[in-house]
Amino acid sequence: MAETKKFIIEIEKAREAKDGKPSIGPVYRNVIVKDGFRPLPQGLESCWDSFCQSVEKYPNNQMLGEREMVDGKAGQYVWLTYKEVYDLVLAVGASVRSCGVTQGDKCGIYGANCTRWVVSMQACNAHGLYCVPLYDTLGAGGVEYIICHAEISIAFVEETKISELLKTFPSSEEYLKTIVSFGEVTQEQREVAASFGTNIYSWSEFLLLGKSKKYDIPVKKKADICTIMYTSGTTGDPKGVMISNESILSVISGVNHHLESINEEVSVRQMCSFPISHWHIYLTALLKNCSSQRAPRLDSGIRQDIKKLLDDIKELKPTVLCAVPRVLDKIYTGLMEKISSAGVVRQTLFNAAYAYKLHNMSKGYKHSEAAPKIDKLVFKKVREGLGGKLRLILSGAAPLSPNVETYLRVVTCAHVLQGYGLTETCAGSFVARPDDLSMVATVGPPLPVVDICLESIPDMEYNALSSTSRGEICIRGKCLFSGYYKREDLTKEVMIDGWFHTGDVGEWQPDGSLKIIDRKKNIFKLSQGEYVSVENLEGIYSLASTIDSIWIYGSSYESFLVAVVNPNLDSLERWAEENKVDGDVSAICRDTRAIDYILGELTKTGKENKLKGFEFIKGMYLEPVPFDMERDLITPTYKKKRNKFLKYYQKPIEDMYKNTK
Repeated sequence: MAETKKFIIEIEKAREAKDGKPSIGPVYRNVIVKDGFRPLPQGLESCWDSFCQSVEKYPNNQMLGEREMVDGKAGQYVWLTYKEVYDLVLAVGASVRSCGVTQGDKCGIYGANCTRWVVSMQACNAHGLYCVPLYDTLGAGGVEYIICHAEISIAFVEETKISELLKTFPSSEEYLKTIVSFGEVTQEQREVAASFGTNIYSWSEFLLLGKSKKYDIPVKKKADICTIMYTSGTTGDPKGVMISNESILSVISGVNHHLESINEEVSVRQMCSFPISHWHIYLTALLKNCSSQRAPRLDSGIRQDIKKLLDDIKELKPTVLCAVPRVLDKIYTGLMEKISSAGVVRQTLFNAAYAYKLHNMSKGYKHSEAAPKIDKLVFKKVREGLGGKLRLILSGAAPLSPNVETYLRVVTCAHVLQGYGLTETCAGSFVARPDDLSMVATVGPPLPVVDICLESIPDMEYNALSSTSRGEICIRGKCLFSGYYKREDLTKEVMIDGWFHTGDVGEWQPDGSLKIIDRKKNIFKLSQGEYVSVENLEGIYSLASTIDSIWIYGSSYESFLVAVVNPNLDSLERWAEENKVDGDVSAICRDTRAIDYILGELTKTGKENKLKGFEFIKGMYLEPVPFDMERDLITPTYKKKRNKFLKYYQKPIEDMYKNTK
């Protein structure tokens, strides 16, 4: 039997538990940097320097594209070249400086993906401003909190979001002095802004401010902060993750080194369906530099409607598609529906072709060599439906179902890879390798820019020193964040001896790829990338008088929450009597009317407490027997053993997810 190829190398030995500290597994890094990480190129100090290099190399290449709207319908893509973007960035930067904004000030950007979002970001990079994305997924008051906490003095905003931004007054009037619309501004909006001493401009008006003025581009250093990215991932207020120029440049270097090691070039046309507000670190890297002979092009638009998104894909004909699992799940579902409705003969032929190609890929054939004739005869339509030129699908933000990943690897005739990283690690830390089916359901080996170790979690029975090493993923490297803005206390909680503790639990695979298997804290990440703090939600839902206890679960492969609930039996029996529902307590708990009733009460409680959409429970199992120690569900101090709950209620959970869709 052939020896398994290993993509990582040990650089430090494991350490046993000592002085109350848990044991730590060996420290690994990508085998291609066994002798040390590649240094950054000379003269490259900031993200702006890197972008300027691309402009110098590829001035006339297309860089940013958007679909123009003609009579309310999407038309062709309209592109700006690198030089055109550069000139526009300089014009925007001059106008920013004319407002008195200088190096080190904070600039907010609020809106959906568009060319002007990226241009505004580059203007920040040029003049050394801290780029601070604003987004409303943090819930009511999220934008207001970020403006005030980061002390944002100028904000670029999508036309449709201006009213939301103005609602942050009067709280933000001490800081926010200039608002720039990506489009137009109404007279009413001007009056509201003026009443708080804030200037507001349309895009065209703003560009005129600096037209006759010249400002020197300030000198920037690697250690300077490039962006403050507020995370929506935990309890309490959002945390501002400070990312330096060096962090982003290091990730760029690591990605390029990785691509060289697998003989892949950066694509010349890329499409990102991630919201820029959450993924602008990735886009900063993407638009700064590339290892191909042509600079990449980016479609900066995003569609929430999957049909419209697929239409965009057909028009753009991308070679790289970056998407969250939820988008890929919908593409998978759409393909399955088409196959099932194609008739028995076509369905049988398609399934046989799929099985044949998958078998060959499992034997080690590259996807392009596994069944080339079948690709042309059977899978060609799938490929054409995704533009016809797709080479790589990169999934991130949450785990992608192994079934979906395998299926898309076969039928799209493209590499489908999962990646893993956090805002604190500058987005990218791991990525799977192409043409290796053994890496399905993993995030692959680490990028050649980080060191990785696993730390044991005794309470969860994860041992980093066991034959199958499991533990909290800890990351070290120059790509790490510089700390949480104004929260040194929180920084010290996760940065210990130079290691960032992610809170995610990983399991090393024999080849050196990593599988994400759990979350150390009681926080789930749903398929759309949203984090859910279940303990906090359980506290809120427990306010409902109709329940005694609740356990909430969220699968990373699903977009909604389910729960197992101990109903208040007195309340339930009263309801049953009033609604003529017969039977004992167990029978009542199985009655769909009772389930709908309790679920309705929980929904009411959620609305009263202003929960976000993804925090509402969609599926519920009523358990008449109180959660107890006899079934090992709770500790003597009544804390829930979540891994035991998951195991004990596995069947009801599967049924809830199956029946709720």
